[in-house]
Amino acid sequence: MYTYRSLIKSDYETICSFPRNAEELYYMFPSATFPLTPEQIEESVKNRMMPTAFFYNNELAAFANLYGLEDDHCWLGNVIVSPRHRGKGVARYLIETMSAIAVKELSVQKLKLVCHNTNTRALLLYTKNRFIPYEISVREKPNGEKIAGIHMELCLIRTGEAINTHEAY
Repeated sequence: MYTYRSLIKSDYETICSFPRNAEELYYMFPSATFPLTPEQIEESVKNRMMPTAFFYNNELAAFANLYGLEDDHCWLGNVIVSPRHRGKGVARYLIETMSAIAVKELSVQKLKLVCHNTNTRALLLYTKNRFIPYEISVREKPNGEKIAGIHMELCLIRTGEAINTHEAY
């Protein structure tokens, strides 16, 4: 059973264990340095909205937040899923929940994100969950390698009704 709640400080240490290497951390949290620390999470959430922890059977399984509220949209950020829970549905639940939160709490019509071209698994996940690519930007990994940042968006409002209907916050 999936549940969620606002992120609390005691979640930080567990979340720090989710990225298994520097490349995974870059995909999840490009401004962080490996290994992820509670201090990096704490600093990041100061500038983010709705930091949310996701659970499967009461076990912390994922984390995400929103940022960049502007006009009719905001951005989904720091999507971090525990290796133990990848491929089991928590990411879909995270997307649905964060979409509902964005509509209910921020009154946005679109949820945007940037996914790196080398993160095939995430690109397939977002596409499966109705995100549409609309732009590509150049990103630079910490080792200097240039990769593509694929900008994607999800329309949250269809004919005046929110697509996602479960309660948020």
